Amino acid sequence: MGPFIATFLYFAIAIIIVLIGLIIFEQITTKYKDWEEIGEGNTAVALSVGGKIIGICIILAFAVYNSVVIWETLIWGAYGVVLQMIAYYLFEALTTKYSVEEKIKENNVAVGIVSMTVSIGLAFVIGASIT
Repeated sequence: MGPFIATFLYFAIAIIIVLIGLIIFEQITTKYKDWEEIGEGNTAVALSVGGKIIGICIILAFAVYNSVVIWETLIWGAYGVVLQMIAYYLFEALTTKYSVEEKIKENNVAVGIVSMTVSIGLAFVIGASIT
């Protein structure tokens, strides 16, 4: 029964960390509200949010693989969310020709795809560094 309980605990941890991460990201995107835009069919926002969800889950998967105890997964997951936020700010800051946030709000799918790939790509790097 132990592996089933552990799997459920990791599942619960993943849901909690993803939800917390999404709440934080909702607060740092000041030009729009993620779920309102998704509800209105904004594909760029959906791609960006989807990338964040996948990114956080990739980091959590590496954390599960490399953690000895469950609480380590919590710590790595929280750290991964922080690093994903830093990546978001860097992406916005280094894109000097336009505001990433404004383009995503305008439903610029190309920018949404790049935002998604930044989140997913960096999640692999962050995850691989977990030891």
